[in-house]
Amino acid sequence: MSEIERVPYAEFSYFEDNATEVGIAWNGPPKVRRVDVPVDSDRSLSALVWGTGSPEIVFLHGGAQNAHTWDTVALALNRPLVAIDLPGHGHSDGGKNGSLNVFANAEDIAIVIRELAPDAQLTVGMSLGGMTSVALAGHAPELVQRLALVDVTPGVDGPKAQQIANFINGPESFPNFDELLARTIEFNPTRTESSLRRGILHNALQLDDGSWVWRYRRMLETGGEHPDFSSLWEIIGESSIPLLLARGMLPQSVVDDADEAELSKRRPDAQIIHVEQAGHSIQGDQPVELARILEQFLDA
Repeated sequence: MSEIERVPYAEFSYFEDNATEVGIAWNGPPKVRRVDVPVDSDRSLSALVWGTGSPEIVFLHGGAQNAHTWDTVALALNRPLVAIDLPGHGHSDGGKNGSLNVFANAEDIAIVIRELAPDAQLTVGMSLGGMTSVALAGHAPELVQRLALVDVTPGVDGPKAQQIANFINGPESFPNFDELLARTIEFNPTRTESSLRRGILHNALQLDDGSWVWRYRRMLETGGEHPDFSSLWEIIGESSIPLLLARGMLPQSVVDDADEAELSKRRPDAQIIHVEQAGHSIQGDQPVELARILEQFLDA
């Protein structure tokens, strides 16, 4: 019987690779720590706390991602911030009503923000995290001073997100790392292999038999169709907080012209920025550009 090949993983050892890949000056490892925050008697959410000062920004990742999706953006910003693993993702426990219920997720996220970043000036949410951040603005408006949505609006539905669903609903496990990497490359043509390799190490687990499973497999246990986000338009329309939409313009984006028009109709004051060389994952395709956009929005 052949010996199982183990792939080494050290969570905080990849930041220099993130920086070098996009030309960010490397001045040594950033101060980052992982913190778990209880949200009820038997569940906790996990978060990455960057820096030593009071966090200025809260980041919420998309479905089937985790807090490390923001690493390069965080390095480019060089500000104190918090990136939270959504329920059922990363190192967090599952959601109390399934991991795709943005209203229940918002209640959990509010507890984490009150604990780790009560004075954050900006909330950034991508995809599922973006819709969770809108629900958060309705649930606890005092915690959302400014809101940046990354390639998502309440108009995103199952057909628009079909390519993402096709990837997520793939094999439950993979016999080795190479097969997992090959599938990830196939579904993420805008990303470099090195960035996808790092992303997999953060987002997957190697089991004792050498096979690999996604950390977000708990999210998949909830099953069901794509969530209906349409009721979140009401929260957006009734809110007066500064609002930004960063929309990827490559075919992998899930936001279309109708979504953009609806956002402008409900919030004529919303700032909409097109990121030409990015798809749905702007933080993966153009992290430095996204950091610049967020910096300007935060300082406006």
